[in-house]
Amino acid sequence: MIKHRYLPMTEQDEIEMLKTVGANSIEELFADIPQSVRYDGIMPMSKALDESALLKHMRVLSDKNADFDRYTSFLGAGIYDHHIPVVINHVISRSEFYTAYTPYQPEISQGELQAIFEFQSYICELTGMKVANASMYDGATALAEAAALASGATKRKRIVVSRTVHPEAREILLTSARGLGLEVVEVGYSNGVTDLAELEAAINDDTAAVLVQTPNFFGCLEDIRPIEHLIHERKGLLVMSVNPLSLGILESPGVLGADVVVGDAQPLGIPASLGGPTCGFFAVSEPLMRRIPGRIVGQTVDSEGKRGFVLTLQAREQHIRREKATSNICSNQALLALCASVYMSIMGKAGMQEAAMLNLRKSHYASGQVQGSPSLSLAFSAPFFNEFVVKLPEGAEAGALNAMLLKAGYIGGYDLGSAYPELAGHMLVAVTERRTKAEIEGFVSEMEACL
Repeated sequence: MIKHRYLPMTEQDEIEMLKTVGANSIEELFADIPQSVRYDGIMPMSKALDESALLKHMRVLSDKNADFDRYTSFLGAGIYDHHIPVVINHVISRSEFYTAYTPYQPEISQGELQAIFEFQSYICELTGMKVANASMYDGATALAEAAALASGATKRKRIVVSRTVHPEAREILLTSARGLGLEVVEVGYSNGVTDLAELEAAINDDTAAVLVQTPNFFGCLEDIRPIEHLIHERKGLLVMSVNPLSLGILESPGVLGADVVVGDAQPLGIPASLGGPTCGFFAVSEPLMRRIPGRIVGQTVDSEGKRGFVLTLQAREQHIRREKATSNICSNQALLALCASVYMSIMGKAGMQEAAMLNLRKSHYASGQVQGSPSLSLAFSAPFFNEFVVKLPEGAEAGALNAMLLKAGYIGGYDLGSAYPELAGHMLVAVTERRTKAEIEGFVSEMEACL
């Protein structure tokens, strides 16, 4: 008899399992666990629910989430409310993509391999780099892997990173650095962008790379040319983290002299999904090709001269290199990379430019509304893409303001005081192509009314 519909363990299964492991009862099976660490009693939860009651209960819990369908979002900070063409969900829901796993056998995985190859090609074209991998777990992971690559390529241990880089990405970088024995040096900012004087002082002959994000966490555009000169003068590498959508109108990192380009593909047709999963991308200049983490799909021909695709340059520990691997990244976000590929394919060059321009123009319209407010102001005057920092009146708290905005149907901006103590009372506001003129004006008006 099966006790639970979705846990098909019968009493006979239990008897056979205990016999196989040599135990007479479940209690004897767990005898090695000290009584002092065991939970004595019944867990504080409801009784088992039938399927109908459970679905209703889960629906009630789900409705507590402030989703983009019922609320107007001005929250960004790495995850954005962008337009997602309906065709994306149609393509990725096909079983051959939706259920596909690692394409170790190329002869039966040509569709999956071609999809990954197209993603790599799009990323190379977008970033202006020579080689891109099959994707990473997310943009933050990609940034940490870029630091590891830079250290291995230069045989140096010092990583210089700007504080304008996403704070969560910097935390992951620090975690990775401890295991790799890297020294991470953070440099400050001025007017929302990296302080070049402080950066120059931090770079020395042991610096493997400078890590910079543009548009940065504050939404501001970094001046890459002087940063590129400073690090390349010391024979180090320039690592750029970018918003891929912004590259529809901004100069490509490859032209700006980047050695490694990373970022998160979430703006390219990937749902916010309560914060993840997303899909990271990783592109490098040709000299660094064999140090790229993860794997690369290559194009070749078979014995009959027909085009085919295979996994190549897999310098990871899951393969023969083992401890000599350049990375311990074993997989990639193939399904979400497919989302990005479909997005870039149907948008095309003109569509990418139009989407980027809409983000730029609408965010600047919103910033103009803020500047015209008697109680709000802009914290920085540096150029920005689709995010900007709003300074609240003296004594106002961003967290309290967001709670009031939520009641009015708005998901407010990111409370910068949580990651930057010196920016308490400041809010990071994101404006994407989905926001209308009425929504922008209503949001600013509601902010004023709540203060």
